[in-house]
Order: sequence, then C-alpha cells, then structure tokens
Amino acid sequence: MQVLNTQAFVGKTVLITGGAGGIGAQTALSLANLGANIVLSDIDDNAAAIIIDALNKTGAKTLYVHTDVSDVDQVNHLFTRAIEEFGRIDVVLNNAGVEYTPTPTHLTADDVFMKNIDINLKGVWYCVKAALNIMLTQKGGQIINVASVAGLRSAPMISGYSATKHAVVGLTKSVAVEYARANIRVNAICPSFIDTPMVQRTLANMDERGQKSIIGASPMKRLGNPQEIANAIVWLASDESSFMNGHCLTLDGGMLA
Repeated sequence: MQVLNTQAFVGKTVLITGGAGGIGAQTALSLANLGANIVLSDIDDNAAAIIIDALNKTGAKTLYVHTDVSDVDQVNHLFTRAIEEFGRIDVVLNNAGVEYTPTPTHLTADDVFMKNIDINLKGVWYCVKAALNIMLTQKGGQIINVASVAGLRSAPMISGYSATKHAVVGLTKSVAVEYARANIRVNAICPSFIDTPMVQRTLANMDERGQKSIIGASPMKRLGNPQEIANAIVWLASDESSFMNGHCLTLDGGMLA
C-alpha cells in the first residue's frame, strides 16, 4: 500500500482537522511532501504553528484556521477560508478527536460522554456536510473519517468513546453509498492504540497494569506509529484507491484478526 507517483497530490488541496499533532500532523507532512496544499485546523494554536512551519519548509502552500469542530459556525468558517484560499478542496480528513480515560460505564460522568459526542461525532457530522456541499459543486472529492477499532467491536471501559466511533463507521458507510454516483468517495480509518499525544495522555491516567494491557492488546505487542497510519491515509486519499468506497480500513497489528 503505497503511492508510487511522487507528484500524486500536486495542485490538490487537503483539509485536515485535528492536525496539530499525532496522526493528523504526520499525514499533513506526508501529503505536503507529495505536493499537496494543506489546510490545517486545530484548537492548539501553538502546536499547530510548529507543524505549519514544518509544512512550509517542504514548499507546500498552507493555511491554518483555529477551529473547534463541535461548533458548526467555526466549521463552516474553516471550509469557507479553504475555498477562498485554494478554490477547491479535494480531500477532507476528519481527524479531530478527544481521549476517553477508561472508566466503568456506570461511573462515567455525563459531561465526558457529551464531550465525546460533540467532538468525535458532531464534529465529523458538521465537516462531512460542509465537505459534501463543496464537493457536489466541484463534482468530486474524497472524505476520510478517522474512526477506531473501538467502532468495530466491543470496548469495555470506554463505552462512550466506542459509541461515537460506531456512529462514525455508520455515517461513513451511509454517506459513501449515498454519494457514490456524485464522484465522492467516503472511507474510514480504524486504528487501534497509536503512539500519539492523545494516547499518551490516556496512558498517563492509568496504572502500570492498565498501561501494559493496552500495549499487550495487539498481537504485535506495541503501539502503532503515526506514520504507519498516515501511509494508509495517503493511499486512501490517492487515485490508487479509486475503487474503494464505504470501507473501514483496520490498522491494529492483528487485534481483530
């Protein structure tokens, strides 16, 4: 799974939410090195500035827009700014998400669950709608949603997070079928635990036994690397995956095998 054409994204614009770190940042760098224009959004302006600087050093054209994806007005502003700057959006990566400290369901605070709904689900919903309205006008495009293996199976102790990711999987499949004839492809990535700042924050809130259980859940006995996920996203975003639509691509080291 690799993009053989090193000019595959020249002239194309990719919008990435939650792009200031982890999977989003690594994907942005990978795509910039293949010639893409990058529109980055996040709520962490300081971290985003570091990534934007790295992107600019590749020669890529970039735009950063501070965006809380749980706010529909901010999302619409993000997409408007992207169109003003680049004229079109070829790929949207809905990557923004929030962690969920493992907690028994009956002890989980309702505001924790609602924050997951707001960012992991409503944020994706708002961005998918904004992307569709643009891609229908320009007659094509690709949407890639970051879901999780927790959206494909049971996930005890993180049931609220799992609920949002199951919803993202369902949204991905439904929208993919609905808009396939409009030349809009919609797919999802379903990683397991990846070595990102978000996962590191989750691990920091767990005892040693819990940390070992997270790492040991994969048959490969390690966390995934953000570049490993970025590689798959880049392929999904390229024309080399042109017949893949409505698919949820699992990257879990064999956890679901």
